Amino acid sequence: MAASVFQTPTSDAVEHRVLELIDDARRQLRFRVAEPRRWIGSLRRMAFARAVQGSNSIEGYNASLDDVLAAVEGEPTLDADAETELALAGYRDAMTYVLQVAQDPAPPSVDEGLLKALHFMMIKHDLQKNPGRWRPGAVYVRDDATGEIVYEGPDFEQVPGLIEATIGELEDSDAPVLVRAAMAHLNLVMVHPFSDGNGRIARALQTLVLAREQIVAPVFSSIEEYLGRNTQAYYDVLAEVGQGSWNPQRDARPWLRFCLTAHYRQAMTHLRRIEEAEQLWAACAELAAGHRLPERAASGLYDAAHGVRLRNAFYRKLVRETLDEEISELTASRDLKAIVDAGLLEPVGERRARYYVAHDPVTGLRRRIRQSRPGRDTTDPFGLASQQMQLDLG
Repeated sequence: MAASVFQTPTSDAVEHRVLELIDDARRQLRFRVAEPRRWIGSLRRMAFARAVQGSNSIEGYNASLDDVLAAVEGEPTLDADAETELALAGYRDAMTYVLQVAQDPAPPSVDEGLLKALHFMMIKHDLQKNPGRWRPGAVYVRDDATGEIVYEGPDFEQVPGLIEATIGELEDSDAPVLVRAAMAHLNLVMVHPFSDGNGRIARALQTLVLAREQIVAPVFSSIEEYLGRNTQAYYDVLAEVGQGSWNPQRDARPWLRFCLTAHYRQAMTHLRRIEEAEQLWAACAELAAGHRLPERAASGLYDAAHGVRLRNAFYRKLVRETLDEEISELTASRDLKAIVDAGLLEPVGERRARYYVAHDPVTGLRRRIRQSRPGRDTTDPFGLASQQMQLDLG
């Protein structure tokens, strides 16, 4: 008898309307990030870093966005401990791979080898956690606060068959991609096939399924930042559906609706950030011009305004990314000194260890823009969809 996993619910009328709302938001997002704007590269990098930060924070690896950005760039972190730095680097490698292969003309199908490879990338720094291998025994999830077992995975001997069924449920389904991605996440995290890192691999799988469909620029497909900001709600809905052990006969609809809500709100967040990015870039360009700095200085000021530590090599990368201009290490040093002399950046450290952080005039730009923005969107897309349907009925 073939192994059985959680089955994809048939979407009802309200869910179809919510999917339309998300599609509309994503169309707007796709149009905005496809435009050749100089700040798009930084926006993508921030979105990627926030996804890495969110997914790792769920597992207790907490790091500032500045440290996550450093890890993403392969630079040393300032405050993250050694274990967190390794976890961030592993997840960065796996997510970079996901976003790269998703852009192939023929993106890969999900199979056992892909899942094991992604797991190895994430967990390779700790061989005791069996990176790249199915778990060799039972697995239990405990509440860190109480020590209580809150979930027990299926018997380890069932794992290969359940993974095959999970892949089949994903690849053979004709449901919308947001639904298929959510169900792949649910089934993988409930099978709990690895000794550690199951949540991270399930979230990366969801992002891969979305990204390979090219429904929007891949890095903007992820809901990992939202899950990191709403960790308790994430745990609560998994507990509601799972009921403490492997129960694939239960209704997955609460989970599906949670994920669709996450997609809607994350898309709204990205759209708001695009508006802020436009304003901040214009303000940084104006500030650079007012101090008679080269035009390329706006690139460094923009990232510094977000709290990013600027090093010589990273500044050169920004200039290349935003202006398609190659500058030497010496030219970058002169630029950075000029920005410091203008009172816009502050140097920290000496020689090769030196980096630069934003001074008050620069941090103030972003602070003023953020103060005028609307609050985080907490709209319930299901409530909004129901209202629209009632209006349609007259």
